[in-house]
Amino acid sequence: MLPSRPPSEPSLTAPPGATVDEWPVISVVAPVYNEAELLGAFCHEMRRVLLEIGEPWELILVNDGSRDASIQIMREQHAFDSRIKGVSFSKNFGGQLAITAGLDYARGDAVVIIDADLQDPPDVVKELVARWREGYQVVYAKRASRAGETAFKRFTAAIYYRVIRGVANVDIPLDTGEFRLLDRKAADALRSIREQHRYLRGLAAWIGFRTVAVPYDRAARTAGETKYTLSMMLRLAVDGITNFSYLPLQLATYLGFVVAGLSLAGILVAILVRLVMGHNALEGQATTLVSVLFLGGVQLIFLGVLGEYLGRIYDEVKRRPLYIVDETLGLEARAVGTPRG
Repeated sequence: MLPSRPPSEPSLTAPPGATVDEWPVISVVAPVYNEAELLGAFCHEMRRVLLEIGEPWELILVNDGSRDASIQIMREQHAFDSRIKGVSFSKNFGGQLAITAGLDYARGDAVVIIDADLQDPPDVVKELVARWREGYQVVYAKRASRAGETAFKRFTAAIYYRVIRGVANVDIPLDTGEFRLLDRKAADALRSIREQHRYLRGLAAWIGFRTVAVPYDRAARTAGETKYTLSMMLRLAVDGITNFSYLPLQLATYLGFVVAGLSLAGILVAILVRLVMGHNALEGQATTLVSVLFLGGVQLIFLGVLGEYLGRIYDEVKRRPLYIVDETLGLEARAVGTPRG
């Protein structure tokens, strides 16, 4: 017999049809990493919103190798309502791959991607669904404000989004994360892309389809710690730039021409000075040492850039699965990260 409520939720009565596995119209995918403090409240709020929408639904929680009690709470939630389902990775593969796994398992005509930390308000999902019903195939949530964040965080986030958009060869919307709704066609298109180093915000823009934005106010985190640290943002920025831009490689070519031009000009100046001022002019090793160190530094920088692109090619050639599943709740078991057929 189902409990009246999961132990992780203070007050909740079982919704109607909690154990009926209807084919969902709306699938919600939420990556979970060490969110035990908020996961019960998130499921409660998300369930409330989905019941208000009034369509058959499923909520897929993807445990990305959490080290806390997140998986236990997922089991409790699934026992309470079979429409809450779960995928648990064998280790931490990263949020981008957790979302990918959720897309692989999602069955709905519309798939909503949302974080489980309640900073993205579940009530906004109703607005996303409303725009989808108007005929839009990709509805992304655009952050109008960011509560509870430091000025440094807001500044670096603004720079991050604008740099990515400036160098990318696709039109990535500003101030948007992964919070969005994808029509089934858009979800299948995104799911068919099996890149190892994934930047889903860019991929969602690359696939096209009819797109619209829904502005919202991002809430402050009430418990736990943010997973998007400065180092995480830097890694995402590198993935975004290398996946959607050749600018770093082009900069190597441009700088090569500039350095070659300056070197030629320097040679001509040195010859002229020697002719005018005699052989004693421009003596010493300082100029030579500075030039060699400068050119060596430039070469090492762009060797690193080439290494980033080469490493990504190497990862693609190995063709490893994107993720490994350890446990599923209410979903068909599958050992490796391959898309559902």
